[in-house]
Amino acid sequence: MSCFRAKIVFSLKKIYTMKSKIEWFVIKQVRKKRKGKKMSQAELSFRLDVSSGFVGQVESKKCAAKYNINHLNKLAEILNCSIREFFPDSFLK
Repeated sequence: MSCFRAKIVFSLKKIYTMKSKIEWFVIKQVRKKRKGKKMSQAELSFRLDVSSGFVGQVESKKCAAKYNINHLNKLAEILNCSIREFFPDSFLK
């Protein structure tokens, strides 16, 4: 593969896997709650009824996986909290 083509492929992959500030905020909040309950990524994935590595992929900067609104609703149930606790009090810049 040429250097130029490799740069394009890398750039496209970087764009694809990039998560927004609000997505990272939510992910960090879920991780904090998960760790507070001393729950592994695998256990949370199981309880969320997704693949065993899903939570790890969501928490990774190298993967594009993200929680959707249905995941967040189920996460609030599993982690015994309000879905609001995953979101900031005001908008993020």
